[in-house]
Amino acid sequence: MPTLAVNKKANFDYKILDNYEAGLELLGHEVKSIKTGHVSLKGAFVVLKQSKRINRLPEVYLINAHVPLYKFAGNVKNYDPYRSRKLLLRKSEITRLLGKKRGEGLTLIPLKLYTKRSLIKLEFGLGQGKKKFDKREDIKKRDVERQVRTLSKRSKFKV
Repeated sequence: MPTLAVNKKANFDYKILDNYEAGLELLGHEVKSIKTGHVSLKGAFVVLKQSKRINRLPEVYLINAHVPLYKFAGNVKNYDPYRSRKLLLRKSEITRLLGKKRGEGLTLIPLKLYTKRSLIKLEFGLGQGKKKFDKREDIKKRDVERQVRTLSKRSKFKV
């Protein structure tokens, strides 16, 4: 299960409460471009859009993910690398997302893009935005852990 792209800022900016996995509806040359590693989840987010049909569940889309045109795709006219891509989820998962998203301050954040067998999957999470002081606490914890690791390494070499 090789990872193709990771959203590094997601865990720093959001507290991830729940994770989900979804397939992506892609064009052929987009698949090739993603599998060669030319994809960016920076600034991307997941939204629920109401379906055009009456009495239907909303559809889930990945917005603002950058997938450049595949180098050997030929002449593809009017291709938008930031286009919205539909996520493939079951109805039960969509209704669960609807119920949880109604909570205050919860957003859907793409975490990573990876392959599972021959399919491309997106892992996204239901997250709550962190305040500035929460981010500072995380930085302090990381610094302390780093110092403890370096001190433990030094003590091993002295013995």
